[in-house]
Amino acid sequence: MPPVIHSLLETDLYKFTMWQTMLHRHPQTQAEYSFVCRNRSEYPLAELLPQVNEQLDHLCSLSFQADELAYLRNLRFIKSDFVDFLRIFRFQREFIRASVDGETLHIVAQGPQVHVMAFEIHVLAIVNELYFQRFDAAAALRVGREKLAGKIDALHRFEQEPARRHPFEFFDFGVRRRYSGAWQREVVETMKREVPQFFKGTSNVLLAKELGLVPIGTMAHEYLQTYQALGVRLRDHQKAALEDWVQEYRGDLGVALTDVVGMDAFLADFDLYFAKLFDGLRHDSGDPVVWGEKALDHYAKLRIDPHTKRMVFSDGLDMERAFMLYRHFADRTQLGFGIGTSLSNDVGLTPLNIVMKLTHCNGQPVAKLSDSPGKTLCDDETFLAYLRQVFNVAS
Repeated sequence: MPPVIHSLLETDLYKFTMWQTMLHRHPQTQAEYSFVCRNRSEYPLAELLPQVNEQLDHLCSLSFQADELAYLRNLRFIKSDFVDFLRIFRFQREFIRASVDGETLHIVAQGPQVHVMAFEIHVLAIVNELYFQRFDAAAALRVGREKLAGKIDALHRFEQEPARRHPFEFFDFGVRRRYSGAWQREVVETMKREVPQFFKGTSNVLLAKELGLVPIGTMAHEYLQTYQALGVRLRDHQKAALEDWVQEYRGDLGVALTDVVGMDAFLADFDLYFAKLFDGLRHDSGDPVVWGEKALDHYAKLRIDPHTKRMVFSDGLDMERAFMLYRHFADRTQLGFGIGTSLSNDVGLTPLNIVMKLTHCNGQPVAKLSDSPGKTLCDDETFLAYLRQVFNVAS
């Protein structure tokens, strides 16, 4: 069957930014990532095992091409030695295995973190595309195009609303749960053509390169989780992660993710030093209005002008939810909206809620507590309880 992944550049930008930091600062770290489907699929994902293994074989045959490396080298925050590393990089098949247990599909990537961390987005794109190939493609694309046209109409109607202090800007964050690679490209091309005044970029680095868009992304949960197992005091792991990020990027990529142990615990560590150095914060769980008000209160307490900062929302957004948040906050701070599944997989079929998350580092469990109970991830209840106790987070 044809390959799902054609280029190693077809992944989220934040995989590269985290990858570079780990290569420079903690290259010896060992890690384990596990695939999980959080919702019920229309048919057992275990049926995909032979195709998944075939696609993983192909993925591990790919390498970065010269024009792709040149594109990365021209991003000012990507260091030349990291590009040199990518020039000789290939995924190692021995570091990833797929298996089944009854109807459940298991995929585990285990090995040196700098060799396994980039599997995540490719694996999710592979499983999604294989899964949706079994449905009626013509019907799905017909519905998808109707819904895409509706989104564009909604944006044009929204444009007629009274102007607010800061502009409405949204980005495509849809690689990981897209209907297909071809459909994501069609959506992004359409948004770029029809609503360039609102559509400002994509997390998909390949599409950013080929369509002349801004690649969007900074860090994900795995980055801060890794520091739970790097030998720093657990209570200090967020500050250690943020400090390394500041030292690595020196002012670039300044949006910090807040919900690895929850917003309250994050803000307790996000002191005046970090609040001045980072351009803003990203929301990915919990009530977005409550979260935003907490962020603005925090900046007010630190006497920081919120109009100089940005709040990026990325948790299960659709257009109407983004509009609601914009109306609520746009006169008080800069905003951005990362829209994923609602852009890249709104075709009349129930999307898979799949993730491939970091579960262990250096032989120790790591966890994401999140501000939404359903997003908590940890294989070790003892460590989870300890993490909650250390950060005073209720279970």
